[in-house]
Amino acid sequence: MKKDNIQRLLALLTCCLVMMVVAVNRDGTVLGHKIKQDTDTIAVTQKVTIERATEDGTRIINTTTLGKGITGYAGEVPLEVYIKDNKITKIVALPNKETPDFFEEASTLFAKWQGLEPEKAVTAKVDAVSGATFSSKAIIANVRAAAQYAAQTKQEQPNGNTFEWTWQYIAGLIVVLMGAIIPLFYKNKWMRRIQFILNIAVLGLWCGTFVSYSLIVSFLSHGTNWETSAVPLIMLITAFIYPLFGKKNYYCNNICPYGSIQELASSTTKKKWKMSKETTKRLELFREILWTILMMLMLVGTAFQWMDYEVFSAFLITTASWVVLAIAVVFLLLSFFVPRPYCRFVCPTGTLFKIAQSGKVFKIPNKKK
Repeated sequence: MKKDNIQRLLALLTCCLVMMVVAVNRDGTVLGHKIKQDTDTIAVTQKVTIERATEDGTRIINTTTLGKGITGYAGEVPLEVYIKDNKITKIVALPNKETPDFFEEASTLFAKWQGLEPEKAVTAKVDAVSGATFSSKAIIANVRAAAQYAAQTKQEQPNGNTFEWTWQYIAGLIVVLMGAIIPLFYKNKWMRRIQFILNIAVLGLWCGTFVSYSLIVSFLSHGTNWETSAVPLIMLITAFIYPLFGKKNYYCNNICPYGSIQELASSTTKKKWKMSKETTKRLELFREILWTILMMLMLVGTAFQWMDYEVFSAFLITTASWVVLAIAVVFLLLSFFVPRPYCRFVCPTGTLFKIAQSGKVFKIPNKKK
């Protein structure tokens, strides 16, 4: 193996270890295995009971235990399912680590089961909410687990990683494979623009799938299923593995939806703001300092919430916060005059990619003759 590749591999492994520490600090797990557990969590786990009843005869099924291992985007999504007269009357979400705006959108599914008998709720066909797919699937699986328990059925317990072929999934898979393969063998300006449009329309607006810090930490913390998460897994391969073979910044340049929309915006205008090399270096230094501060905060176990404000979630227009939408719009407008301003001068996820693929931290000296 060439020296440069060894350096890149060492840098990649180091980044993985650092991100695992972040995952442990936030969720206490690595690939679904419990590493640490705080006192409050232990107390809650010990006290929780699967079923309790109210004075009016309502059964309340708690899925903290029943749904253990069923994860959404950022962790487990326990629920309480209320059943009276053998019909579901209410579903209440218990504390979780999902992004509030996205989970609120996914929670609209609760109404789908109201009035159903537990036996019917187990097999009821409920589709995930577009833009909050991971949270939706976790909710669906938890409700089915509660309904199954209430009905005392002997069916195999459903899980949060049930695989279903949908047009959305197929389209996303086709587009991400196009981005991962075609640019390796065929370089054409118009084909590149078509790919950018597909990245924006399909991967961004329709599927809401992109690589972000939150996604990376979630995968490292809880693991994932290669079938249900094939699209983001391919994205991660292009981001971290392709550079080992000389394809630096491949994901950012060819697949990232927000990188694509910036590139298209930049291509529409010939007049660009002229920045001196010194200004460019200072802005790049700002990006590196910002990344360092954010990483240090997470490594000491605080300030994980910033991951909810990365600009990528702006593609999920109905669930993204106004702050994210505002940031996305500002940098999109800047893209008409400055090539890829967010990518070059801000993006924490892109900075992680650059560090993982640079190998500069591990300079292997040349052998003296």
